[in-house]
Amino acid sequence: MAPFYTRNGDDGTTGLLGEGRVPKYHPRPETLGTLDEASAAIGMARALCLSPGTPDLLVEVQRDLYQVMAEIAATPENAAKFRSLDADRVRWLEEQIDRVTRQAPPPREFIIPGDSQGGAFMAHARSVVRRSERRVAQLLHNGDIENGELLRYLNRASSLLFALEILENASAGRAGITLARGGEAP
Repeated sequence: MAPFYTRNGDDGTTGLLGEGRVPKYHPRPETLGTLDEASAAIGMARALCLSPGTPDLLVEVQRDLYQVMAEIAATPENAAKFRSLDADRVRWLEEQIDRVTRQAPPPREFIIPGDSQGGAFMAHARSVVRRSERRVAQLLHNGDIENGELLRYLNRASSLLFALEILENASAGRAGITLARGGEAP
């Protein structure tokens, strides 16, 4: 059995999918770490969600995040080999958001997370995906990656997680949602 460690990163660098290593604080590994954190946060939400069908949907998003990570980890000459997320996958996410919002319409105001356990974890996952989106935007705008669909995908993924937060609150029996301005929305 192979060990869980390689010692290759003991010098403060990490390998990419292709030739070369970069410092662990480089924007690519920073982005990869944030995406990994996003997947873990989605996994926590998935473990606690009550709404039927939501766990399977979240697994799909987690698998997509691994595809995003592979493309970001690839060196420029190898990126095309790892490109799998495209406009069709972004449209798929939009369809999922539309389906969820038909079940639980969004409030017209900002909300405060925490009305249900599953909803709170969805809110946390959404905030980590948003951070991932900012990191991917930096790579895209700096010319380190080329596939703009990665940014669009993450933008929609955060919207999906918000919609799922509302659905989770409803599935947990929360009649109202705590509004940022005070009071509850029905």
